[in-house]
Amino acid sequence: MSQNQSNVAAEYTLESIQNFEGKYPRQLWSLFSIEMWERFCFYGMRGMLTVFMVEKLMLADGAANLQYGAIQAFIYIFTFVGGFFADKILGFRKSLFWGGAMMAVGGFFIATSPAEFFYIGTCFTIIGTGFFKPNISTMVGGLYKEGDTRREAGFSLFYSGINLGALLGGILMIWVGKYYSWNLAFALVGVAMCISIVVLFFTQKTMGPIGLSPLHPSMPKNKKRLYELLTYGGSLAMIPLLYLLIQNMRNTDIFMLIAGPVTLLYVFYEMRHHTWDENKKLIAALIFILFSVLFWAFFEQSGGSLSLFALNNVKHDLLGANIDPNIVNNSSNSLFVIVFAPLIGLLWIWLSKRKVEPNSAIKFGLGFLFLAAGFYVFYSMVSFANAQGLSSLEIFTFAYLIITFGELCLSPIGLSLMTKLAPSRMQGLMMGMWFLASGYGQYVAGLLGKGMSVPDADATAVEKLISFTNGYHQLAIYAVIAGVVLILISPLIKKLMGNVT
Repeated sequence: MSQNQSNVAAEYTLESIQNFEGKYPRQLWSLFSIEMWERFCFYGMRGMLTVFMVEKLMLADGAANLQYGAIQAFIYIFTFVGGFFADKILGFRKSLFWGGAMMAVGGFFIATSPAEFFYIGTCFTIIGTGFFKPNISTMVGGLYKEGDTRREAGFSLFYSGINLGALLGGILMIWVGKYYSWNLAFALVGVAMCISIVVLFFTQKTMGPIGLSPLHPSMPKNKKRLYELLTYGGSLAMIPLLYLLIQNMRNTDIFMLIAGPVTLLYVFYEMRHHTWDENKKLIAALIFILFSVLFWAFFEQSGGSLSLFALNNVKHDLLGANIDPNIVNNSSNSLFVIVFAPLIGLLWIWLSKRKVEPNSAIKFGLGFLFLAAGFYVFYSMVSFANAQGLSSLEIFTFAYLIITFGELCLSPIGLSLMTKLAPSRMQGLMMGMWFLASGYGQYVAGLLGKGMSVPDADATAVEKLISFTNGYHQLAIYAVIAGVVLILISPLIKKLMGNVT
């Protein structure tokens, strides 16, 4: 550890950080802000992708769904890579700086010529998100002692920060892109990430030892620097390969068939170094990860099929106001999370004090049941459509309110669980596995979205309405089944989790 790092660690020790008073540690607000701007970029781009590919790249609906799923999948898959190198070489903080810089470059790259540089700029964004996303979540976990009941409330507040950025990006970037300039919309990615990096730079001293390099203090500085440079260079060298993968869905399919089993085998290899009690908790984490693949495969229709559904089959009228349905599609979920995430977090604390808080497996099960109810509402929109195939924006928004409660029962809980169930030396890896599962969920979401799309390029809005709503009906049924199964096996999962709730 350098002299500067030693002074920082002395001023802000891990003990002093974790022995905070009140509901939230002060450092959480810094991480909240850093993540907010990164999520501004991520969710803003996520909401633009399918519409941009259909309207500007002239892809068919089915092809756009597949392409969206592939891009999102690789974004989350690279969080596994970012988590690995943060654990082994860079530490969480340097990973955030590197990831943020890569995302800024990607945004500015696409902004110069969106149609021409879309794929190459997206490659920078994929790698940047991979280094950024899993590691900031792990730093949030580091603010809490093991067994601190305030942890999930902290993650719920942090999740509000994610969604505040998502709300701002979701509204602004889709509006700027559709009605003003796609160049400026992508440039906003670079600007927002520069803000995130500046906030990180000026607040990192308050993190004490959290997120510093995992390399042994006795290692020579030249050797540490070499490892870091090789990590940076290796990530840049991945760009040509990524470019080939996201432009060719056949290559994507092959990659997805290989990546998951290989990373799972690596996790099993790492488990050899841990006790049976630790491994039982890791097995529980893998069960949650498996079910999360299904959850995100359904939920992430929001960026694919639901984006096209909003484009073609929803009226521009919300309670008498003229509003673009794509803006609602890209921002309503975030707004509802901002409103309800802190309340849900406080609810868990209130229930915990009375010793009636449901365990994490039951919360996951409830998440699926809310998701199912939301997709039943999406399905019902066929009954409210006019002769032109346009349905109610109010019902569309109400469906998002319901699935938001499903997300709040699962996603912030999952982030918290990965930091509680994984041993310290595997926390970055398991957080990466959590996001890797999200990547597979995104990939499956693209396949499901393509299956719901009408293959005929000249299909009417009514034909698209019927096709999409029938698909949402099927997703609702599958979500009910998954939720019931989780609740039934929750006693077994609870035993595996040991003292973790």
